[in-house]
Amino acid sequence: MTIFVSLASYCDPMLHFTLGRALATASDPAGLHFAVVDQSPENTRRPLSHDLAPARLRYVRIEPVYARGPCWARALAMSFFDGEDWFFQIDSHMDFDDGWDQRLIAQACALLPGRKGVVLSAYPNPFVLNGQQVLRQVCTDKVLAHVVKPGAVFDAGHPVLPFEAHPVDVDHPVPGYHLGAGCMFAPGRLVNDFPYDPGFYFHGEEQALALRLFTHGWDIFHMPQLPVYHLYNNASSGAPPRPLHWDAALDAQRSESWWSLEDRSRQRLAELAAGQLHGVLGLGTDRTVADYARFCGIDYLRRELGPQAYRPLAA
Repeated sequence: MTIFVSLASYCDPMLHFTLGRALATASDPAGLHFAVVDQSPENTRRPLSHDLAPARLRYVRIEPVYARGPCWARALAMSFFDGEDWFFQIDSHMDFDDGWDQRLIAQACALLPGRKGVVLSAYPNPFVLNGQQVLRQVCTDKVLAHVVKPGAVFDAGHPVLPFEAHPVDVDHPVPGYHLGAGCMFAPGRLVNDFPYDPGFYFHGEEQALALRLFTHGWDIFHMPQLPVYHLYNNASSGAPPRPLHWDAALDAQRSESWWSLEDRSRQRLAELAAGQLHGVLGLGTDRTVADYARFCGIDYLRRELGPQAYRPLAA
C-alpha cells in the first residue's frame, strides 16, 4: 500500500532529520510519497529525490516572507496528492518507531469495517535531543487522548479552544472528538473528501477539521502505542528554538500581518460551526453540530462546555 506523507516546514532545521527517519524506519519505503512545502530562505539545503530513494518526493520552496501560515502550507502540500492509498500529515520535527507505516495501516484497517471513514491522530509523545542523541520521553505506552484543557472556557469573541493529550490506560483504540494536525493518518480519499481549508491560519484548524469529519460521518480514534514522536518547541527540547511564522521580524515585512490572518481564521471557525460555510469546505449532513455537543460536550451553538469535554471519551 502507498502512503502520501504531507509535510509543511517553516524554517525548520529538523526537516532533513524527519524525512530521513520516516524513510529509514518504514517497512516499505518504496511505498512512500513525500510532499514537502519548505518555507525557508533560498540558501537553505533542500531535500533531493535521490536522498529519499526509493520513496518519491515532491518539493516546493517558498520564501518565508511570502508564507501565509500552517494551514495554507498544508493545503499546498495536499495538492501534490497522487491517488495514494493512505494520507499521513506530519510536522517537520518528528521521529518514528520501526515499522510505523505497517502499524498505522493495520490499526486503520481494523477500525474501518462498518465505518464511513476513520482518522488516527493524537499529540504524540515527545522526544528531545541530547547533542546528536535522540531521547524518547514517553508519557504513556497506552493511549494519548485529546481533551479540552482543564479550566478552559469559550472566549466571548471566538470559538477557538485549547486542547491537550491525556493518557488513558487501555490497550485498544479510544474514540476521539479532536485531532492533532501534525499527526494525522487516514485513507487517501480524505484528500478529496476533506481538502485542507487555506482560509484557516493555525489556531482552530483542528477544531474545524474535527467538526467537518464528524458531520460527514467519519470517526476519529486515538490508538495505543502511537509509533510517532514529536520534538516540542520548548526549553527542554535540546534543540535551538524553532522560528515561528508569527515572529515579529518577518511579520513586519509582510503585506498582511499574522494577527489579521489569525483573526480571520477565528471568525471562519465560528462561521463553520454555524453552518455558514458551504460546499466541500463546510459541514456534512450525516451528523449535526448538536450531535457533536451530545457526543463530547463541546456545544458550539451555545458556546458552552459540558463536563465530558474535559475528559477522554469512555474507553
